[in-house]
Amino acid sequence: MVIFGAAGDLAKRKLFPALYYLSALNQLPEHFAILGVSREDFSTESYRELMNTESRVHLDADYSEDVWKRLIKCSYYLQGDFRDPAAYQALAEKLCKLDDQHKIPGNYLFYMATPPAFFGDIAEQIAAAGLTTEQDGHWRRLVIEKPFGRDLQSARDLNRRLLNVFDEHQLYRIDHYLGKETVQNFLAFRFANGVIEPIWNRRYIDHVQITVAEPLGVENRASYYEGTGALRDMVPNHLLAVLAIIAMEPPISFNADEIRDEQAKVLRAIQPLTPEEVLIHTVRGQYGSGVMGDGTHVAAYRQEAGVAKDSQTETFVALSLMIDSWRWAGVPFYLRTGKRLPGRFTEIMIQYKHAPNAAFKRSILKEKRVEPNVMVLRIQPSEGISLGINAKVPGQALQLSPVEMNFSYDDYFGNEPSTGYETLIYDCMQGDPTLFKRADIIEIAWQLMEPILDIWSALPPRDFPNYAAGEWGPSEADDLLQRDGRSWRICTPGGCVRRTNNE
Repeated sequence: MVIFGAAGDLAKRKLFPALYYLSALNQLPEHFAILGVSREDFSTESYRELMNTESRVHLDADYSEDVWKRLIKCSYYLQGDFRDPAAYQALAEKLCKLDDQHKIPGNYLFYMATPPAFFGDIAEQIAAAGLTTEQDGHWRRLVIEKPFGRDLQSARDLNRRLLNVFDEHQLYRIDHYLGKETVQNFLAFRFANGVIEPIWNRRYIDHVQITVAEPLGVENRASYYEGTGALRDMVPNHLLAVLAIIAMEPPISFNADEIRDEQAKVLRAIQPLTPEEVLIHTVRGQYGSGVMGDGTHVAAYRQEAGVAKDSQTETFVALSLMIDSWRWAGVPFYLRTGKRLPGRFTEIMIQYKHAPNAAFKRSILKEKRVEPNVMVLRIQPSEGISLGINAKVPGQALQLSPVEMNFSYDDYFGNEPSTGYETLIYDCMQGDPTLFKRADIIEIAWQLMEPILDIWSALPPRDFPNYAAGEWGPSEADDLLQRDGRSWRICTPGGCVRRTNNE
C-alpha cells in the first residue's frame, strides 16, 4: 500500500489506525507492506517514530502493542516531490525491493491522501513510471479521496485525466461515509426484510430528512474550507451518496455495477433546480460567535485563523430535492449539513404519513393529532435504527403517547473500534468497488450542484453571519420546511424531537 501524503493528517488520524484494526482482525494480507511517500524529510526510522507518536494516539485505549509494532515494522518511507518524475523512478525501484523483501506478488494499492491539486499529476506520474500495468495475475489500484473536483467541469477534467492512465475498474473514489456500518446496512435493512420494502414509497412516506451536523468549526482547515464551503464539501459526495442508497430500486443482484447502476438512476431522476427554484429551495448560512452546549464560547467563522474578515463562504447548507420517479414522486428529500451546530449527529429520518385522527380525537396526549410514525437510521454518534410508534398509556382511559423502539449496534454486536475506513480499504484490496463512486455518478452529482453554485456565485449573501454557533442554522432553514407544513427533527446530546411550527 503506497500512501501519497503519508505525513499528513489523514494518514495519521485515519489510515494507519484503520490498518491497525484490520491487522488486529487478521484481515491484512500475510505478505503486506506500507510505503509512505511525501515531500517531508524523513528516513524510514524517523517516519516510524512519527507514526508512533502522532498516529498511535488515535487508537482505542486497549490497543495491542504487538499488533501495532507489527504494522510499524512493515512501514517504510520515501521522500519525493509529487510532480518530479525522478521520484516515481525511485518509487518503482523501492517497490521492487519491498516485493522481494516481503514476498509480495506485485499487487499495489496507491492511496492519494494529498490535496486534490495533486490527484491528476500523481496518477499520470504513476503511469509514466510503468506502475499501472496489470499482468501475470497481479493488480494495480488507485484510491482517490474527495473532493472529486469543485464543480462539473473540474470533475470531468479529473475523470478524463484518471481514465487516460487507469481503467475504471482500477479506480476507487472513496467516500468514508459509505464505510459506516449503518450506511452499508441500508441495503440489508431494506431488501432483506419483507416488512420494510413494501412501505418504502410515496404511498406511505411523507418526507425524508438527511442531516450531517458537526459541532466543530473549521479548526486548521481554513485554507481548504475557504475555497470550498459546506455545499461542495458535503453535498455532492456524502449526502447524495446516502440519498442514493435510501432511494435506489432493488438491484438485480448485489454485483457492484448493478448497485451503482441503480444509484446512478436515482441521481438522474432528481429534478434539477431552476435559477428561481434555487432561491426558494436552498438555504446557506455562516456561523457567528456563540455558546456551544457545553458552555464554551466560540468565535465566529470570520474570526477563525486563515479566514477572510468578509468571507462569503457558507458553513451551513439546507436544500429540498424532489425525485421524479414512480416510487418517490411528491416526496421531498430535505438535506442539511453545517458546522458549529449543537452536536455531532448524522442520521436519516423517514417520516410516514399520518394515520387518520378521527377515532382518537379524545385519546391523544399533548398534540391534538396522532403522531406520524418516524423511522430514524443513525450513522453517528450511536449507530442504530429506531422506530417511533403510538402506544396506549397505562390506565383506564384510552390515551395515546408516542414511544420509541430502538435498535443499537453496540447492544447487539458489540462496539468494535472503527475509523470508517476499515471496510473501504479492505474492499480495495479485495477488488470490490461496491461502496465506491463511479465516474458517471460523480458527474451527475456535480450537474445537480451546478445551478446552485451559479446562483450563489452571482448573488453573494448579504446577511452573513446569520446563525450563532450552537444553533441549528439560520431561521430560513426552518422556513424551508414550514412552507410545506413540516419541521426539522432537532437533536441535542440529551435526545431528539421534531420541532413544531411554533418553536
